[in-house]
Amino acid sequence: MTQDATFEDGRETPLNLSAQDDDDLQVIAALTQDSVFPMTEMRWLPQQRRFALLLNRFRWEDDTRARHAPERVQSILVVDNVLQVASQGIDRQAADMILSLLSLTFEPGDDGAGELLLTLAGDGAIRLSTEALDVTLKDVTRPYRAPSGKVPEHPV
Repeated sequence: MTQDATFEDGRETPLNLSAQDDDDLQVIAALTQDSVFPMTEMRWLPQQRRFALLLNRFRWEDDTRARHAPERVQSILVVDNVLQVASQGIDRQAADMILSLLSLTFEPGDDGAGELLLTLAGDGAIRLSTEALDVTLKDVTRPYRAPSGKVPEHPV
C-alpha cells in the first residue's frame, strides 16, 4: 500500500518526490515556488523525452527557519514523457540570465496527456507537452544559507 506525500514529509530530510497526478503536482509546485536557476541549467533531451532543471530551491518545508537563516537547496526537477517544449519571454541568447519559477500547473488533455506549464517571473513561461504527467523533484545538495538572507515575498 502506498500513501501520498504531504508537504510535511520534507522537513529535515532531502526531498525525493514524484507526481503523476494533479494532487501530487500541487505538492511539488508548492515546494518549488520561488526556485531560481540559470538558463544554462535547463535541458531538453528529446531522444529521452525528458526535460530537466537544476534549481536552487527555497526550503519552504523548513519549519525550523525561526532558529536559523532561510535556506535553499539544489534540486533536480525532471519531467518525463515530454513530446515538445515551447517557451515565451525567455531570451535564449542571454546565457547568464537567472530565471525564477513561480508555479507549475498541468492542463490535462486526452488519455492522460496534457501540458505542464512552468510560469516564470517577468512574464516568461515554459510549456511542456506530455504524453502523461510524470514529474520528479529530488534534492541533490545539503541546504545552504539563502544568499539574500530573506524569505521570498509576493506582495499583492
